[in-house]
Amino acid sequence: MERYDLLYRLYGNFDADAVRDAQDFVDLLPPLGSPVALSHWQAVDDELTAKKDRIRRALSDGDRYAELAARATRDQAFTALDLYTKYGRAVNALVLDVDETLRSAGQTDNEIPREVLHLLTQFHEEGVPIVICTGQTLENVKGFAIQGLGNELVHSGNVSIVYEAGTGVFTPGHGSDTKRLLYETLDDPVQSVFESVRGRVISDLPDALRGGVHLQGNEFNVTLKPNFETGSDDAEEVIDGALVYLLDLLGEALSDDPAGPDWARAYFAERDPEIAGVLDDRDALPASDAAEIPEDARRTLERVTVAYYHADAAELSAVDLNKAAGVRAALDVLGVDDPFVLVMGDSKSDLDVMSWAAENECGLAAAPEHSSPGVLEHVRETDELVFPRGDAASVLRTAYALNLLVD
Repeated sequence: MERYDLLYRLYGNFDADAVRDAQDFVDLLPPLGSPVALSHWQAVDDELTAKKDRIRRALSDGDRYAELAARATRDQAFTALDLYTKYGRAVNALVLDVDETLRSAGQTDNEIPREVLHLLTQFHEEGVPIVICTGQTLENVKGFAIQGLGNELVHSGNVSIVYEAGTGVFTPGHGSDTKRLLYETLDDPVQSVFESVRGRVISDLPDALRGGVHLQGNEFNVTLKPNFETGSDDAEEVIDGALVYLLDLLGEALSDDPAGPDWARAYFAERDPEIAGVLDDRDALPASDAAEIPEDARRTLERVTVAYYHADAAELSAVDLNKAAGVRAALDVLGVDDPFVLVMGDSKSDLDVMSWAAENECGLAAAPEHSSPGVLEHVRETDELVFPRGDAASVLRTAYALNLLVD
């Protein structure tokens, strides 16, 4: 009750919005190139110090509440208080998807906003590890992580990158554990299937797909991407064709039996309505039923995932290699033994991590409002941390406020 009363007094008796605006100006203003601009920055900084001092003098534990006023809106602070009341724990690691979570093609010009980058730096300075969790290749992620967060932070030993949706984990500064290749732990039959598909996927491309798709430069997963703008009609056409092609390659890798491609189509059509819809639209539904799949082929299929991303990608990956497995490995390397993480993401692969955190009572989940239906359902049923497209900063501020409230 004391925290509630103090928050109520803080946001009722002080102009917390002005404190936060001044803090943002001081933190986020680009490098200054003129004495006039520097003088203005200094004046705002002095006023910020004075505003915080007034809060410190007026409230018990004033340092905590002055910082809360500078970092969080009233709504964010009271949401943080609800989370504190429910869990009583601080967030001790951030698990962050990037595309359409931290950055948005529609709202942030596909750049991570300065505000978000600064908040991540603030968490880092407080000793909170950062796990970047993405389906992209390691080189892509390393590039924008260093560009956005800086080489020193990325190589601090407190940042880990889960890449290709759990294929591997890269944690600079951890010796022999710096890079963990999780795909090396897969059973031989599964690895054999991937070797077969990867070896043929480009050389055996049908004429209808040549020039229309390319193979993403993954270490393990087999991902076909369109040579057209994502979401376009042309991209939809070639990715739908690529999905059928990948299923057939998988079926041929399973067995010498000519029915192998039908088995693969039947297995995944039964499990994924989107895949079934694509097969139906292309008159490619299997002649056989999933119940007819031989047991040895079924065992291998159960260890494989075929993912369809509308007008974006068709991908072959391993069931045991997912973002949740990657995050567990990353937290192990980082030494987070008793995790309470903030998971932020928008896709079905992020839902794996959110579900793991919920099932093990080891974290919170947050998602942008345009996320996949399953993600939104999960987030709304847990702590309702849904944020507008391009506004990841709002949830990061809430988490920062939560950590300030925890003793």
